Amino acid sequence: MTTRSSGTTQALSMEGHAQPKQPSLAKASGSMAIATLVSRITGFLWKIQLAWVAGLTVVNDSFTVANTLPNIVYELLLGGVLASVVVPLLVRAQDDPDGGRAYTNRLLTVGMTLLLAGTAVAVALAPLFTRLYMDDSTGQANAHLATAFAYLLLPEIVFYGLFALLSAILQAKHVFGPTAWAPVINNVVIMATIGVYAVVPGEISLNPVRMGDVKLLVLGVGATAGIAVQALVLLPALRRTGFRFRWNWGIDSRLKEFGGLALWILGYVAISQIGMVITTRVLTAGAAGGAAIYSNAWLLFQLPYGVIGVSLLTAIMPRLSRAAADGDTGKLIDDLSLGSRLSTVMLVPLSAVLTIAGSAIGVALFGVGKATLADAERLGVALAFSAFGILPYALVMLQLRVFYAMKDARTPTLIMIVMTAVKIPLMYLVAARLQPEDVVIGVMLVNALSFVVGAVLGQMWLWVRLGRLQSMRVVKVILQTIVAGAAGVAVAVGATMLLHLVLPGTGPRIEAWLDMVVQGLVTTVVAFGLLAVFRVPELQPAVTRISRLVRRG
Repeated sequence: MTTRSSGTTQALSMEGHAQPKQPSLAKASGSMAIATLVSRITGFLWKIQLAWVAGLTVVNDSFTVANTLPNIVYELLLGGVLASVVVPLLVRAQDDPDGGRAYTNRLLTVGMTLLLAGTAVAVALAPLFTRLYMDDSTGQANAHLATAFAYLLLPEIVFYGLFALLSAILQAKHVFGPTAWAPVINNVVIMATIGVYAVVPGEISLNPVRMGDVKLLVLGVGATAGIAVQALVLLPALRRTGFRFRWNWGIDSRLKEFGGLALWILGYVAISQIGMVITTRVLTAGAAGGAAIYSNAWLLFQLPYGVIGVSLLTAIMPRLSRAAADGDTGKLIDDLSLGSRLSTVMLVPLSAVLTIAGSAIGVALFGVGKATLADAERLGVALAFSAFGILPYALVMLQLRVFYAMKDARTPTLIMIVMTAVKIPLMYLVAARLQPEDVVIGVMLVNALSFVVGAVLGQMWLWVRLGRLQSMRVVKVILQTIVAGAAGVAVAVGATMLLHLVLPGTGPRIEAWLDMVVQGLVTTVVAFGLLAVFRVPELQPAVTRISRLVRRG
């Protein structure tokens, strides 16, 4: 037993050793995790900062909806394609006599041209976008204010695209650090922007909305400047790799192949945006602040995945691409299984923490300034009800990368169709059956359920394509982590009851902070402790990575 566990651990931590030019998965994802953690924390901080100075109100709702529009248009234009198939294509192009330089220049030329044209059209259509994504028929939303923000924020599309293009080139060269740290700089710029917004006198005019309002301009222009800086800071890193951009017009056979993949991925993005339109309209027709509460709850939902899952996917994508390009199905399955098991060990205990501590987290972090305790508690409850979806979400993201590495963009689109078909009627059911204040809780729950559907479908489809996926190894780890997480929650409930007996009447905010700390610590310690008792072999690489991060911090 000991020999088998040791061997498994070594395999987990040293996969890829036969290809020394590629950094190990543990090393690559571990080195990015600090940057990703800082990025997620600073991104979370500016969201809290905005809630403090603007409240979870119509102003925050309008900014939140308008701030999602550049992402939506960018994803429709190029984003899903870039994130999914560009890295595999660039990896394959490295086998060209020039190392893929001409192909990369041609890809950049086509991509930037498309982004510039799309941005111009999007800005012109800003009023149409806000009317589409907001339902102000109940008087709880302000489409005019969202449109004013949209005019200022939609130019971000170009910089989102530039950032993604440069990031793909760097990732194909196994350069991950600058891409991981660039969002931190963006978050710092936005935090400074919100600080200026807070000290500028007056309030944003709502009726009528004035485009020249100083607070409106500060928030809109500052947010766009942050995205621009995020993209431009990658240029020095790209130059250090020896790459020099040259305009290269024309379409070769591989770009035609790219176009075929892109059509299916655009279909994937378009279907997902139908779900997003329904989600946003349901939220904005409910109680005021629903869109802002959802946005912050979604950010908290993604935080564990953002720190663990994103760094893991970024590091594993070139490996998956190379295995698929070489036709090495066994290696592809090994990497998929490894990514699934490591994600499970790291994310399920954290999901348990958010389940029990969700309400306390909402009040402790957001129940300050102009945000009311009721709104903050709604945010926390929405998070707690949806936390079970974190692992399915991570597995869906990993499965998509496997499909795209195999140059299969059709299957993810079909899976997204099923997920959206499940989501839309449930969204309308939530709107019809719940009180306006509780709609955001139902929306988060429905989202989590849709990821469960997607993860099951993806696993079944990959099993049909690739054969046996080491599924029992993954299922065994999932069951062990669920038992460990549930035990951690049970012990944390007891610890919380004892805490309230010892320290009664501390006030809602102080009580929330105490609950958050105690519940988080107890659940984490018990869950990971039981995983150690269960001798889960995937725990050792996880502990090694966390220890490395602590030492570096």
